Amino acid sequence: MKTCERFARIKSGYERDITYLRNHSQRSAGTKAAKTSATNALDLKSRMAKALGRHFDVCPICG
Repeated sequence: MKTCERFARIKSGYERDITYLRNHSQRSAGTKAAKTSATNALDLKSRMAKALGRHFDVCPICG
């Protein structure tokens, strides 16, 4: 699948944020903040899928 630079930029930004939240969750294991970070990482993963899907629908290079 060929994708454009914008697709890669959107994906890398979301992946960076997801990684940050997961690492924070692991460092703070057992705390309320860790659970919140893990939940936020899952929510962010869902938002990334939606954003990439929207991009894929309208982009002439990716679609």
